[in-house]
Amino acid sequence: MKTAVISGGNGGLGRALSAQLQARGWHCVLMDVNTMGLEATATQTPLQLDLTDSAALARAAAAVLAERPSVDLVVYNAGVSQIGPFAETDEASHRRVFEINYFAAVEMARLFLVPLRASGGTHLAISSVAGFAPLHNRTAYAASKHAMEGFFGSLRSEERAHGVKVLIAAPSFVATNIGNPERRADGIMRPGAASDGVDYMTPEDAAAVILRGVARGREFIPVGRVARLASWMMRASPALYQRAMRRNISGEH
Repeated sequence: MKTAVISGGNGGLGRALSAQLQARGWHCVLMDVNTMGLEATATQTPLQLDLTDSAALARAAAAVLAERPSVDLVVYNAGVSQIGPFAETDEASHRRVFEINYFAAVEMARLFLVPLRASGGTHLAISSVAGFAPLHNRTAYAASKHAMEGFFGSLRSEERAHGVKVLIAAPSFVATNIGNPERRADGIMRPGAASDGVDYMTPEDAAAVILRGVARGREFIPVGRVARLASWMMRASPALYQRAMRRNISGEH
């Protein structure tokens, strides 16, 4: 039985990816700061930890490697959003977004680098449209996702010699927390809760697109109509994308 390790495993997209992988015969290890509602089963292992705690992450990775015969897929799905003008945010919140979205993923990749080489497995980074294009009122979030794509895109060339795939999925708006924003005073909130999103996808639909891309070994997987359109527009005319984004996200005309 192959093993997938999914950070942010108790979120909507994490759960959807896990359910679809388990249906295909995988065992899924679900890492999250809150594992309430996740049960340990023959095909599912919840692990509660703060991914930004490097020591806790190292212990969790060691526990996975001690229990599972191989690690074949690592999904870097954990993340937060931050919505608000840059002028109204502070340094601490900007760093917090990076700690969760970028640095935790990098350290996780470091811990599973050798195991994935041993299995000839796959790193799968869950980025965003904001990872390759600007997004209104999301400076820290977009910057962290750009950094994530830069890291994993560069890691791809290093790991190719070891038979390891490094794939990046870029969803647009996935409805994982609609009606449950839990927005903090600094604007940090759970992903998929924004009221200004466009053309939301269900987590199940997004997971199906992502796993189809993984099965095909696609290095970049735009997820959803908005992501596909944004990817095309950024290549064809970044200025056109900027105008469309401002009109649809900020309401500017």
